[in-house]
Amino acid sequence: MTNLGALEQFKEVGVTSQVDGASPHTLVAMLFSGLLDRLAQARGYMERGELGQQGQMISKSIAIVDSLRASLDRGQGGELGQRLFDLYDHMEMRLVQANSQSDTVAVEEVMGLVRELKSGWDEIAPGVGEHVG
Repeated sequence: MTNLGALEQFKEVGVTSQVDGASPHTLVAMLFSGLLDRLAQARGYMERGELGQQGQMISKSIAIVDSLRASLDRGQGGELGQRLFDLYDHMEMRLVQANSQSDTVAVEEVMGLVRELKSGWDEIAPGVGEHVG
């Protein structure tokens, strides 16, 4: 992932000041955190029936998933890179369904997947995971 691409995404997540000079590993970790925040907000809006805000948070969540997918280097990542690519596709599909049906269960499913990915990512030493996000 390039710092410029991540910078544009983080303008949406509101942490631009942390992006400058951050390593690709740190940027991916920040994307996971931002995604979890947006998903929690979307779930809250769903529970309150605030459809406009729900749609905004789901859209921002999908944009973050797209950034994570774009950060993958499937050539370097091999089978793991392809599996992550497919998982990001699944997450995006579930978010579209969640938004159209105001389905908090689908949002929670994606949140669980993101938490698991983030936990694994946080265990990787910076520098090791520079090509697969």
